Amino acid sequence: MPSPYSTALGEQELADPSGPQAASATPRTTRRNLFKMLAATGVGSACFQRALAAQASQAGAVTPAMVQEAAWIANLELSDEEVSGTAQRIQNALGKFRSLREVPVGYDVPPALYFSASPGPAASTAKPNRQINASPQPKLKRPKDDRDLAFLPVSELSALVRTRQVTSLELTKLYLQRLKKYDSYLHCVVTLTEDLALKQAKQADKEIAADKYRGPLHGIPWGAKDLIAYPGYKTSWGAPHFRDQVLDEKATVAQRLDDAGAVLVAKLSLGALAMGDRWFGGMTRNPWKVTQGSSGSSAGSASATAAGLVGFALGSETLGSIISPCRRCGTTGLRPTYGRVSRHGCMSLAWSMDKIGPITRSVEDCALVLAAIHGADGKDPTAVDQSFQWPVARKLSDLKIGYCTTEAAIEDRQELTVLKKLGVTLVPIQLPDTPPARPLTIILDAEAATVFDELTRKGITEGLNSWPTTFRQGQFIPAVEYLRANRVRTLLMREMATVMKQVDAYVGGNDLVITNFTGHPTVVLPDGFRQSADNKVPYSVTFTGQLFGEAELLAIAHAYQQETGYHREHPSLEFPAPEDDEPSPRKK
Repeated sequence: MPSPYSTALGEQELADPSGPQAASATPRTTRRNLFKMLAATGVGSACFQRALAAQASQAGAVTPAMVQEAAWIANLELSDEEVSGTAQRIQNALGKFRSLREVPVGYDVPPALYFSASPGPAASTAKPNRQINASPQPKLKRPKDDRDLAFLPVSELSALVRTRQVTSLELTKLYLQRLKKYDSYLHCVVTLTEDLALKQAKQADKEIAADKYRGPLHGIPWGAKDLIAYPGYKTSWGAPHFRDQVLDEKATVAQRLDDAGAVLVAKLSLGALAMGDRWFGGMTRNPWKVTQGSSGSSAGSASATAAGLVGFALGSETLGSIISPCRRCGTTGLRPTYGRVSRHGCMSLAWSMDKIGPITRSVEDCALVLAAIHGADGKDPTAVDQSFQWPVARKLSDLKIGYCTTEAAIEDRQELTVLKKLGVTLVPIQLPDTPPARPLTIILDAEAATVFDELTRKGITEGLNSWPTTFRQGQFIPAVEYLRANRVRTLLMREMATVMKQVDAYVGGNDLVITNFTGHPTVVLPDGFRQSADNKVPYSVTFTGQLFGEAELLAIAHAYQQETGYHREHPSLEFPAPEDDEPSPRKK
């Protein structure tokens, strides 16, 4: 069974928290530590707690019977199967508690949480610059083949639209046609927004003809991960229970793209409640290898972008949901700094971790989209205004790029060879290994369980992948342990700050868990291809930057991408006949 964290919001190879290895690695449960846990949760009287602790210390584990006895405190009614699964997850949680208990935390260390005394979010008066232009495209002409047109990056599509070599309406109709054609194979579309798209495209063409050009996204069709609300259209969160949900509000990111003149053509699939690539419409497919899932949870955003079905898309990440599908599908994606982009109108999974970012065909496209969507909105209290300029003013030769040492020599590592050629200064670094980052996933468990507490209490489990067990486990995480985890998170943030004093950014590193808890931005881009059976599939490289240092981060990645050119390759889209057991959900 895959880890809920690998499929939840990405595909980083994490140990299965409910698997046999985790169980064998967990120290024997003692009467004392279980009593402490039960006391912290408030389960029963002191006599009752001691009785359960005594039983657990004799058994060496948390048993289903103990969970059944304790379930009343959470006011839950659990089946025998649910009780058994929850007991296993609580046993694993005890191991995480112990790991975090071993970290020295001084009294002066606060949790990585911020409280606002204001009863509502404060209004923002700042006006960040959103008028960033794409790089000049000298003598760019419209491709003769519409297929080639569909795969162009936004920076080039923008130049063609601005010079009126292609109209927004032509481009929109092309992408709508491709979405309809290839969704039967890829299962990446939840809802086509065709009427809206045609209306927006006609308006864009009218404005551009009148020399009222809004910028590089004007007239460019895009797709929204279906946790981004847009009035008049369903926002399903990929889950059967919310399949017909219509939210009257418009997400801030959608409003800002409307303001930039972009054209919304589709709501794109995500794994149920932002887990993996399976949703009520089936499994979203990788365009490079259609028998393989596109990974998740921004499954449809990556798949549609890779297949040339949209100009760009928006995804979200809590623990890998932009990085992982971009790696699988060979797209370029940016997970911005936590707080860089407002999440208002987007599904919450973990309030202290969720981030919204672009999925595109080039690094520069990420910069163009970020310029349009970043900044405070007075609605998401975590969103802030920070400067972002593109292109960056600093010279590439002035930047220091960190790399994690491995057994391989520098000259044998492709990414370092390319960076040396670009003239950057390479600096060896070591990412923090203390305090431990992986046990901090109880923060995600607790916050997600709180967000979807109603589903747990109503016993709703259909089509939610592995979430129900995680949600039930989250009911048993004591507040003391949740807050202690956040205090350890503060220590991890301080360790990362020390590392980042040495460099402007770093390449690679097994850092997906670390950086999603510290909030650092990461960009992922294709870095070559390998043969898999009868398919050529992409592999990727990541760069991670300073907090709110997206300009320098993207400058490095852009130079790397221009040097390697792998983003110019795209899948053949020569697929076998669609599977009859998974028809397009739009045709049901």
